[in-house]
Amino acid sequence: MGRGGIIIMEAETKLSDFGIEIVRQLRAMDQFGNWAKIPDEELLVKKYVKTKEELKQIPLIADIDEMMINDIKMIYKAVALSFERKTGVVCNVIMEMSHEGFGRCAVIADRICIVNKYFKDAHRFSYRTLDSLFEDGDKMLETAVAIYEQYKPCVKQG
Repeated sequence: MGRGGIIIMEAETKLSDFGIEIVRQLRAMDQFGNWAKIPDEELLVKKYVKTKEELKQIPLIADIDEMMINDIKMIYKAVALSFERKTGVVCNVIMEMSHEGFGRCAVIADRICIVNKYFKDAHRFSYRTLDSLFEDGDKMLETAVAIYEQYKPCVKQG
């Protein structure tokens, strides 16, 4: 049993705050229980990990589908929710993406932009390994907390 009565990954104790939150986000999207029997690790690999061979099969120029945009946004939602749990400060995730896969995602806390990522060819977005997904998410979370702490005095002045 996970925190707050939510069932999450069997290896919850091994996962970071970001890892736990991304699993929660994925499971919350499964409103009909289609993924209930799929292990969390397998589901994460299916969504976010692609080999070099799989990437070669994706054309360089293509339109991005709505599902892929939501999968990318889910990573930033997990960062935002992990940030909220850590600091108690509410965040918003803002994402704008063109049909060609160019766009930007930002996470804003108070009036501070704590994460800002530009995308080019988002239809090819992926990680090589699950560990690299977790490392990237943890790094974004650490950087977001550091940025917020650095600029928090500016929020009080305005």
